Amino acid sequence: MLALQQIDTTVPAFRPEPITQDEAAAMFRAVHSLFGKWEVTDEQAATLLDMPVRSYRRWKAEGPGRISRDGRARLSNLMGIHKALRLIFAEATLGYAWVKATNDAFAGASALDVMLGGELTDIMRVRRYLDAERGGW
Repeated sequence: MLALQQIDTTVPAFRPEPITQDEAAAMFRAVHSLFGKWEVTDEQAATLLDMPVRSYRRWKAEGPGRISRDGRARLSNLMGIHKALRLIFAEATLGYAWVKATNDAFAGASALDVMLGGELTDIMRVRRYLDAERGGW
């Protein structure tokens, strides 16, 4: 009879280093700039980051406070979307416009409409789509 061997999941390949608060703050600044390129309202930005609008506006003015694990994941995925769009479109403005354009892959909704579902998985859905489109899988 063949015995199964336990796999060591403690190696770094299974557990990447968590995003630090300093890294998350830098991502917040980059995503805030990206929201300007996407022409996202404060209300939409707050939905994408899963926070009250008042908190988003305070972070915008004063810098981010402590960013939760979910918040760091949202920022990371938004940055991944931006990276994928920059790889797909030679001209950055086309990528910025794509976010609001209707898309058959999303049943006629835009990527922004999908992401505004408010769940982390909504943002991840757009990222997975773009990664597949650029051959990232």
